[in-house]
Amino acid sequence: MTRIFPVKNPCHPSNPCIYSKLFIFPNMTIHVHFLHAPSEFFYVFTGEEKALLEQQLDPGVTVTWGEPVPETAVILVGGRPTREQLSGSAVRALIIPWAGLPGETRTLLADFPHVAVHNLHHNAAPVAETAVTLLLAAAKLTIPYDQALRQGDWRPRYSPRKAVLLEGKTALILGYGAIGQRVAQLCLALGMTVLATKRNVEDGETAVPLYPPSALPELLPQAHALLICLPFTEETDGLIGARELALLPPGAVLVNIGRGKIVEEKALYEALRDGRLHAAGLDVWYNYPADENGRAHTLPATYPFHELDNVVMSPHRGGQTLDSDRLRMSHLANLLNHAARGEAMPNRVELGKGY
Repeated sequence: MTRIFPVKNPCHPSNPCIYSKLFIFPNMTIHVHFLHAPSEFFYVFTGEEKALLEQQLDPGVTVTWGEPVPETAVILVGGRPTREQLSGSAVRALIIPWAGLPGETRTLLADFPHVAVHNLHHNAAPVAETAVTLLLAAAKLTIPYDQALRQGDWRPRYSPRKAVLLEGKTALILGYGAIGQRVAQLCLALGMTVLATKRNVEDGETAVPLYPPSALPELLPQAHALLICLPFTEETDGLIGARELALLPPGAVLVNIGRGKIVEEKALYEALRDGRLHAAGLDVWYNYPADENGRAHTLPATYPFHELDNVVMSPHRGGQTLDSDRLRMSHLANLLNHAARGEAMPNRVELGKGY
């Protein structure tokens, strides 16, 4: 049995701190509470996944679900907690079970500086695979060729060559985090030269050269493929507009698996429509269904991207695979076991930066 105590010097709005560690003392267990019932928590969450999580947890971790939040819970798991749920005196950490920080959650957490926030990065490999899938499909114009042949139309085979060769070309990855690093590895395997930007360019060896975001104007003219793996923040909102797209070499390919609004919608549509971009692969968008009724008839953008044959459209499913629940449970168990052992939990979110 173990007991969890917070650090002795609590954070205060006037004295912010990095709370990333739970300390272990004898005689109690660490109590983790999920803000939703198992059947409601993920897209699909069955008893099998719940059992898988529990099998991987250290003996000192107790898990509960749903409402209300027990007074003894020190870690909450959920993406959009309420003020009442965070107000428990014992709560010291929130795990958001995906990559990202909802805007309303970020605003609320400003009033709870003693609550550390962590993401799960279980979807890094699936999203990276999706990014490269979109890159290849866009570069090779796979979708229009597929659609033509389904109609018995072989004419694309005999038309002027339009597919882009990626080997020997340069890929620029914006955001060298868990996903961006995997995208870089896959692009290197394709024989591409890879450059990447990162907010904090750290010392030490990396697989690719890293540059600060301020170097973007010098990097874009080298980028035959631009892959956006950034979180959405005030700094990345509209980061790629008409001016930035114009800096890309003629016939470049753009892939966005970050957030739609990182790329200005009008500028992207016009660059694709006018042929300044060879193609784009998009898994993130500008319009999403407002409710369940809208899921069958909501166009993903104000501009008619769906009318362009040089756009590969994916409905924000980049991280979803048959293995997603298994991966999520394994990564979640890893975070909770770190806490139970008195170790710093990985994937700390810095609220000031938004990721």
